[in-house]
Amino acid sequence: MAVKIRISRVGKKHAPMYRIVAVDSRAKRDGAAIEILGSYDPVNHKIIQLYTDRIAYWQGQGAQLTDAVKKLCKLAPAQS
Repeated sequence: MAVKIRISRVGKKHAPMYRIVAVDSRAKRDGAAIEILGSYDPVNHKIIQLYTDRIAYWQGQGAQLTDAVKKLCKLAPAQS
């Protein structure tokens, strides 16, 4: 099973929120996640949560980050 760390959309119409999730690469965008690793608010450009230790764990297990998640991980230290 190839695991990817990517974003999944949640929230209402015109008020998006995104979860950062570890998911099987064959699953749908908003499909069942293995683990929730954080959340992001694109309206206010704020990272609400980001579990960097769990992201590092999944990368150690061979998970690949998508480009969007790579950008959010770079943005995270500036938010703290």
